[in-house]
Amino acid sequence: MSQSKPEARRRLIAGAAEMLSRRGLNATSIRELAKYSKAPLGSTYHYFPGGKKQVVVEAVRYVGGKVTAVLAESLQAGPLHGLSAFLELWREQVLKSDFKAGCPILSVAVEEPDSDEGMVALDAAARVFATWTDVMSQSLRMEGVEDEQAKQLATLIVSSVEGTVALCRAQRSIEPLDRVSRQLEWLIETAIQSKT
Repeated sequence: MSQSKPEARRRLIAGAAEMLSRRGLNATSIRELAKYSKAPLGSTYHYFPGGKKQVVVEAVRYVGGKVTAVLAESLQAGPLHGLSAFLELWREQVLKSDFKAGCPILSVAVEEPDSDEGMVALDAAARVFATWTDVMSQSLRMEGVEDEQAKQLATLIVSSVEGTVALCRAQRSIEPLDRVSRQLEWLIETAIQSKT
């Protein structure tokens, strides 16, 4: 039984996100995506007439939306729950891939754009990071943390977790994530307690 068009397209976007998490921006192409996803090259171009730029931006938005949804739901129980869910997403990604995959958003952000399509992808990555930071910052403010401190702490959380995912991959160990987790929990607790 063949896949529906929306399902086939979604599978290609998920495949692009997986390629970005493992290979990075410059090694992700429409041709490689078709091979990786076992999809006909022609249908890949059909779904993404804008080429690599379109598929990468959609993959970034896809992952960004999935993570934002998890964050938003878990943050309803407070910033510590949100942090825990955020960390667990990346712990699972790193362990499930045997340290071969990280955050596809980070992979787009750290590679030098080699063209206009790279700049568009970089802009999409910046918007995702800003969204994650805003969602975390809002949760901290709801706990009474002052606006500027909430923004600073949320930025520290997102950047620490993203950087730690890279450390885990390089060291082939989850220990950096555990260490950072304990420190971020302490910082959140301290920020909240200082306002009560």
